[in-house]
Amino acid sequence: MENEKALKKNKMGMSHAIQRQQNIVSYIFLLPFALFFIGFVLIPMGMGIVTSFFNYKMNAFEFNGLTNYIRLFKDPVFLKSLRNTFVIVITSVPLVAIFSLWVASVIFDKNSTFTSVFRGVFYLPVVMGTVPVVVVWKWIFNAYFGILNYLFKALNLMPQNLRFEWLGNKNTAIWCILAILFTTSIGQPIVLYIAALGNVDKSITEAAEVDGASKLRTFWMVKWPSIMPTTLYIIVITTINSFQCFALIQLLTSGGPSYSTSTVMYYLYEQAFTYYDYGYANSMGVILAIVIAVFSALQFRVMKTDN
Repeated sequence: MENEKALKKNKMGMSHAIQRQQNIVSYIFLLPFALFFIGFVLIPMGMGIVTSFFNYKMNAFEFNGLTNYIRLFKDPVFLKSLRNTFVIVITSVPLVAIFSLWVASVIFDKNSTFTSVFRGVFYLPVVMGTVPVVVVWKWIFNAYFGILNYLFKALNLMPQNLRFEWLGNKNTAIWCILAILFTTSIGQPIVLYIAALGNVDKSITEAAEVDGASKLRTFWMVKWPSIMPTTLYIIVITTINSFQCFALIQLLTSGGPSYSTSTVMYYLYEQAFTYYDYGYANSMGVILAIVIAVFSALQFRVMKTDN
């Protein structure tokens, strides 16, 4: 009896030792990534938050408390950039989610040999990158030889001698940016939705159809609960990308005309790398991070409640 107890203790001791060794090996493998994350993410974030309370410029570094934050909400350009950012987010996120789900459903239901082709076509802007996409859209919106002006004139919706500056007009520039952002943002959600729809249990779908459920009811009662996690991921990622919209604006309009297309990210970049006002720029970054965190938390809460 005592020998059996001793044997059990030895086995337990050996298993604990093996577990400790495995844990040590795991930590060793994780260490480089942890150091990278600390050095290039956590420390810069911490420094950004700290320096947002300083008058930090090329020739100055002095504590000024909440001055940068007070200045933010008195700055008409920042408020305009914040409004533009919200317009982009509130407009693009629902459009991307709804349209990509509709396209994915149509492609998936057809289940033809062209499914992969359609996936590639919609995913092409993502693969191409920002610069080639911008070149194409600049040609489309060009006032002199752009295809959009040509189509409007061909349909007699625009005077023949008019050369309309789509990106140079403060009333249309932001909507042009939204159109481009929309076309470049739907590729990945469509692919994700097609994959999610493929994971829906076909037996349940077929049973619902046999019971006489309409396509809309089958989708809402059977497919929607299964693709809810994918929808949440798409909404959160699209929200973050929309809040951080920068490259399109930098390459197409540089925030103009009259800051009508400026976003918080673009204005932050301008203050940091044009005027070298790093403290003020970091205060914008902190506000933007808080707004993104609040939006993401609300989305998680709403989707969790619906689920």
